[in-house]
Amino acid sequence: MEHFDSISYSKMLDKSLQTEVVHRLSGCGLTLATAESCTGGLIASRITDISGSSAVFHCGMVTYSNDMKIKMLGVKPQTLDNFSAVSAETAAEMAHGVRQFSGADIAVAVTGNAGPLPSEGKPVGEVYISLTCNWHEVTLRLEYKELTEGNIREQIRFLASDKALQMVLEAINLWEETK
Repeated sequence: MEHFDSISYSKMLDKSLQTEVVHRLSGCGLTLATAESCTGGLIASRITDISGSSAVFHCGMVTYSNDMKIKMLGVKPQTLDNFSAVSAETAAEMAHGVRQFSGADIAVAVTGNAGPLPSEGKPVGEVYISLTCNWHEVTLRLEYKELTEGNIREQIRFLASDKALQMVLEAINLWEETK
């Protein structure tokens, strides 16, 4: 379980993770797109904070409502009806949708409940992150339930964005292994 404390909070000011993502994408000639719900564009913001990101970052879509997930990303209404917006299935369809729309090599999508109240029967802190590319596909379920102090919503959003960026680095590593 990941914990959020003052040390972790200081990492928010440290841009090394997103810098590494941008530099590694650039060095490999790969591109990235994001689809975000509960993180509200934080992943895209962290990427575009880095000089040179325009060469590797195609787009970031914030699809907060179910209607926009359907219209912009092609998430199936049946998926939302059967599994909810906060699900592995929705995260995977979001990732596929933004990758298809953008033509990026790698797409990562995040959906979840950052709080402050349970939503669609999902507890605060339940997050799904999905990554797709030609050589790798993965969807993770994360639980940030032990957060009790400070702005829990902000902490969940930051931790989810951190994990998404780490997943992008893992995909780059796998790509490099095949070359």
